[in-house]
Amino acid sequence: MGKIDDKLKELGIELPEAATPVANYLGFVQTGNLVFTAGQVPLKDGEFQYQGVVGKDVSIEDATAAARLCAINILSQIKAACGGDLDRVVRCVKLVGFVNGVPEFQGQPTVINGASDLMVAVFGDKGKHARSAVGAGSLPLNVSVEIESIFEIE
Repeated sequence: MGKIDDKLKELGIELPEAATPVANYLGFVQTGNLVFTAGQVPLKDGEFQYQGVVGKDVSIEDATAAARLCAINILSQIKAACGGDLDRVVRCVKLVGFVNGVPEFQGQPTVINGASDLMVAVFGDKGKHARSAVGAGSLPLNVSVEIESIFEIE
């Protein structure tokens, strides 16, 4: 086990296997030292979590938990890209988060903090990243949050 695996264990996080794409795309693509993940949704044990519209069906606290779960699924994709060794991560470069909220919802940054905070908790300074937090009128499968990422790896 590497340092990042130890950190995940310390945080009580067990990464699932990287989700298999359900359409004509890849879970991640590597070009050079950069890994781009497909949008990850709040999926746990094969079941979608936190479905609905933030501010109507889903609370901001639950949406933040959904973002954290998306980040866990991102880490699963990155671990697969690293051949199982998350110590190869040089840094989390960028997160792009989409929040399915009511039209007047303005808390997208707070929601996406659920993912950002996890990246910093896991990777320390290497987890600090650029970010976008965007409102969306709807998301696939009625999930409340979807997040994609860019990582640099060795």
